[in-house]
Amino acid sequence: MGPRFGPPQDFAYEKVKKPTGFKDVPRYLKELLGGFFYRYGYIFMLVWQSGPWILILLFLLSALKGVLPVLGSLISKNILNELQAELSGGSFLAAGFWHSSVVFLLGLFFLYQIINSLMVTVRDGVTRIAGEKVAKQVKVQIMEKTKQIDLAAFDLPAFYEKLENANREAGMRPLHILTATFNVVSAIIEFISFLLVLLTVPELWWMVFVIIAVSVPSAVINFIYRRKNFQYMRRRSKDRRQMNYYANLTVDKDLAKEVRIFDLTHIFVEKYKQVFEKYFSGIKKLIVQESLWFSGIAVVSNVTNFFLYALIVYYVLSGRFFIGDYALYTGAIVSISACVGQIISISANIYEGTLFVDNLIEFMKTKPKVTCHREKPVIANANHSHTIELKDVSFKYPGAEKYVLRHINLKFAPGETVVLIGLNGAGKTTLIKLLTRLYDPTEGQILLDGVDLKDYDLHSLYALFGIVFQDFGKYAFTVRENIMFGDIHKKATDSEIWESLIKSNAKDFVSRMQDRENTPLMRIFEENGKELSIGQWQKLAIARAFYADADILILDEPTASLDPMAEQEIFNQFDCLRENKTSIFVSHRLSSATVASMIVVLENGMVVETGTHRELMEKKGKYHLLFTTQAQRYTEEYND
Repeated sequence: MGPRFGPPQDFAYEKVKKPTGFKDVPRYLKELLGGFFYRYGYIFMLVWQSGPWILILLFLLSALKGVLPVLGSLISKNILNELQAELSGGSFLAAGFWHSSVVFLLGLFFLYQIINSLMVTVRDGVTRIAGEKVAKQVKVQIMEKTKQIDLAAFDLPAFYEKLENANREAGMRPLHILTATFNVVSAIIEFISFLLVLLTVPELWWMVFVIIAVSVPSAVINFIYRRKNFQYMRRRSKDRRQMNYYANLTVDKDLAKEVRIFDLTHIFVEKYKQVFEKYFSGIKKLIVQESLWFSGIAVVSNVTNFFLYALIVYYVLSGRFFIGDYALYTGAIVSISACVGQIISISANIYEGTLFVDNLIEFMKTKPKVTCHREKPVIANANHSHTIELKDVSFKYPGAEKYVLRHINLKFAPGETVVLIGLNGAGKTTLIKLLTRLYDPTEGQILLDGVDLKDYDLHSLYALFGIVFQDFGKYAFTVRENIMFGDIHKKATDSEIWESLIKSNAKDFVSRMQDRENTPLMRIFEENGKELSIGQWQKLAIARAFYADADILILDEPTASLDPMAEQEIFNQFDCLRENKTSIFVSHRLSSATVASMIVVLENGMVVETGTHRELMEKKGKYHLLFTTQAQRYTEEYND
């Protein structure tokens, strides 16, 4: 059974405590509104960073959108009233069509239509452009943040929940909230404009308050269900991650062969369906409840509007209003009702959206712990030999109870070649992660040249290491770029690239490619992308280590996917590369240990033996057993 992980306090979501008594209500509202305005300000900051012109232009367009409807209604009212007056008085026939004031008003109306159409088109275009820029801004921030976050965070389910939530909201929520905000601005301006229209009519001013009163229940329901929806989505983050995982398994390029051969697709589909049903049942219940409430509110609202319309019709029939007045005032009722509904609904959506953006904010607030512990960091001394010392080092992964490494005491001299030996799970790769300060020890201390790793500037420290990890990277870039990733800070020459390819035995297969070192790898983006075998990928990973030419060479199973002949050739090259360098190897093929100046045998996270090959063979302990067992297997295979 693997380690049990749980969300530590560092990754817990902040929650506003609900009031327990009447006196707590003001504090609760203050914290609630304070959180809302903080999140709201964060969104506007994101948009401002994407381009200040976006906010300015959208505000101007929103103000225009709010004013135009009332202008259109006023023009329509005057057209109808003029038509009624001219038809009843006969002035239309006397003055002629082109001299009628109705024609002028019609011209104004179609000018209004043109402006309105242009405004909608421009606003749509600006919104789409803003969406792309804001999505890019947020995605870049997330990518930059992941560079700062401790590797230990990636071992925590709570971190993945935050990362999934942040990525999900990245391009969608900020823009939606921004658009919704300016829709509210438009709705408020339109609401005030039509409000003034009704308030200037003695017979109708009271209708405004009736419309607002009818809209209050809608506001309450909206805010209640926006929060319920947010809370449900947050609780069910694991379900969404599982659904994404099962769906991606069926289209994962590296798994496609195994999924097809073992006929696993239906298993993943069923898993997806099971999780979806569990997730869907809750969200469906919320949607149905909300719909029922709004259906009842809609009936009450429409019945109220019926009586208000009937009263205006009565005033028209009694001669108090013209037909154009009827169109204007009923339109005002519809618009005020719609604006109040929009303001309430959109505000609730904005509130809900800011709650979701809280996921992004929480992710961006994650603080790394693997940082320099000194106010003035020590800059690692490059291009020199180095001494590494571990003092009583123990380690367990975040959230786990069991120690992976226990009481490790080792010292590696400058220029020494160290091989770490042990069965799977002995702690070899974990020790490499500690030596490179991807993790900090749970207990104990690691010194480089007599200085604690925690006191070094991280960038200068990492630059000392040339590493080939067991799970090395395979990048959908060109061969040249895959090698240059070994040291992105130096300008690569063709001779350096090919020298690395020669040393890693990758020259032959790269030379046969159509574009040689400029060939794109993996058929993900490019039609002419080249697919490599795992052994060829491993040779490129080793070429990266040669290219880096770092002070400390660390190789975690560097030749696991190579045949014995290729492995021996590469180790011969490593003999040249590691001259005057501290080298640390992890290998299951113990033949590579024979040239080491120190062999470290790990078992159950502890050092059980150290020494040279000769010393440990004479000792006839754990190393002797492992070496002779492996040698016997190779001999049997050869004899067969």
